[in-house]
Amino acid sequence: MTGRGTQSWPRTVLWTAAPAVLGLLLWAAVAAVVRPRAPLPGPVETAGRLVELLSGQPLLDHTIFTHAVASLARWIVGFLIGATVGMAVATLIGWSRVAERLLMPMVYVAQLIPGLAWIPIAILLFGIGNTATVFMIVLTALSPVAVNMVAGLKSASEDHLRVARMAGARARDTFRHVLLPGSIPHLLSGLRVGLGNSWRVVVAAEMVVGTGTGLGYSIIQSRWTLDYSSAFVCIILICVVGLLIEYLGFAKLEEATIRRWGMVQAS
Repeated sequence: MTGRGTQSWPRTVLWTAAPAVLGLLLWAAVAAVVRPRAPLPGPVETAGRLVELLSGQPLLDHTIFTHAVASLARWIVGFLIGATVGMAVATLIGWSRVAERLLMPMVYVAQLIPGLAWIPIAILLFGIGNTATVFMIVLTALSPVAVNMVAGLKSASEDHLRVARMAGARARDTFRHVLLPGSIPHLLSGLRVGLGNSWRVVVAAEMVVGTGTGLGYSIIQSRWTLDYSSAFVCIILICVVGLLIEYLGFAKLEEATIRRWGMVQAS
């Protein structure tokens, strides 16, 4: 009973830590080669700066926690708005053929536009500040959510639809009890894509339209003060936050949602 589980646990830990160790070694090697020509910080210098910032030392007149919370707040607001609008648009498209013909081409076109390409429009509409950043996040999150949810609505099982018709279900009941639950796996994929895209956009947008706070703003401003260690700290925090959102947040939500709708796949 203990053999297989005991042997797999150290192996899992090893394979989980190996990529991080390899990345740190490569980072240290590149820093050692580049440092004579440019002040590229290595893992040791960055770790020291991370400890200083986590202990409360200010970065651009704010703590690192203030910058992280500011980025998260912009991302959460923009992502929730974008995901909500995307689901509403997908529901309308799935319900109405007229809406599909009018809206679906626009959604496809919006999906092809990189998030940062909206910067000139965001600045023209909202100027420099939080609203412009949230605007870009909304547009970046909206398209993948809508496209994937529509794909889920279109891929409903013909057997399920036939059973619903034989049971005398109305179009509204069929849409609610067959099409919508069937679209959940696709919707979750769209939410995951929108989540990743919007997190990258919020950091990049802060570099251009940010004012005072945010991890992206801190990175771009660190170059003027030659505080490259702080920039690397912000990059590490961006990765950590993204991983925590993905594996501790969204993965749990995905599992709970699929179980709630009875869509657990057979092993």
